Amino acid sequence: MQLFKFHNPEYLYLLILIPVLILIMAVNNRISRKKIRAAGEQHLIKSLIPEFSFFRRNLKFFFQLLAFILMIIVLARPQFGSKLEEVKREGVEVIIALDVSNSMLAEDIQPNRLERAKQAISSLVERLQDDKIGLIVFAGDAYTQIPVTTDYVSAKMFLSSISPGIVPKQGTSLSSAINLGMSSFSPAVDESKALIIITDGENHEDDPVPMAEQAAEKDIVIHTIGIGSSSGVPVPVINNGKRNYLKDNEGNTVITKLDQDILKKIAFASGGKYVKASNTNIGLNTIFNEISSMKKQELEGTVYTEYDEQFQIFAAMALFLLLLDVIIMERRNRKLRKIRLYDIGV
Repeated sequence: MQLFKFHNPEYLYLLILIPVLILIMAVNNRISRKKIRAAGEQHLIKSLIPEFSFFRRNLKFFFQLLAFILMIIVLARPQFGSKLEEVKREGVEVIIALDVSNSMLAEDIQPNRLERAKQAISSLVERLQDDKIGLIVFAGDAYTQIPVTTDYVSAKMFLSSISPGIVPKQGTSLSSAINLGMSSFSPAVDESKALIIITDGENHEDDPVPMAEQAAEKDIVIHTIGIGSSSGVPVPVINNGKRNYLKDNEGNTVITKLDQDILKKIAFASGGKYVKASNTNIGLNTIFNEISSMKKQELEGTVYTEYDEQFQIFAAMALFLLLLDVIIMERRNRKLRKIRLYDIGV
């Protein structure tokens, strides 16, 4: 399976201009039609400007718009990975366990706890160089989302799809996250293993501290990041397009609070560090500095080392559309307008 990526994905933000251009064209057409209607009898106006055609104007705009989209894709440089290569690096294996329970939708951290955590993880992945990274999601149980890898591009792609809906069992089981994390590291790696748990700490299952102690016996350092408010906030939900708040079985509004104590105990039991997240700083930078100081170990990984550029076909299609735009005149040809293959009107 080849890996597809954009070498310069930042240019894709230019696609935001598409609806703006369509709106401008629609407004211009509306103004032109109003002016024509206000000028007098329509059959007289048509006879005065027989070459004018809204159809041709819109067709040219359509070609120009498609060419614009294709040129944006060209600038973003679409590529396919064409060569896999085994590489050896010295680094640390890092597994992130991300809480995806419903309480992570609380908005005391903007835009909400989960989205802010995903943004921070994405930034962390961009800073990694020789380390391996894996991703676990957990709620009432834990699941492997990304096995440990050096393919940072794929890691960021999978990260974007994470939501509470990807797990079948709600709740928060920190023990399950630690247990799965312990078994997810590469067997050949004896040291240089770090597990980062990002959660609001509302543990609804058994005591996770003994599991953290077991991790420490296997030379796994657990860092915890507490995300949320200690005072408690409701959890927003959207039902049938209407915003409401999560209720318990008795109809009471669920209030989610950050439990810092349990997260501090987990970090302390494994020799790790606890950090409280805020709107401006999730805390992954602090944890990254801790990981950077760990002893490095030789790691093996498979990465795409060569990519085939695929922008040529998009550039050719854009040039073809621009050529059509040049050939098609906005006004009908005086000599050919009597040949009516179809009636396009004004």
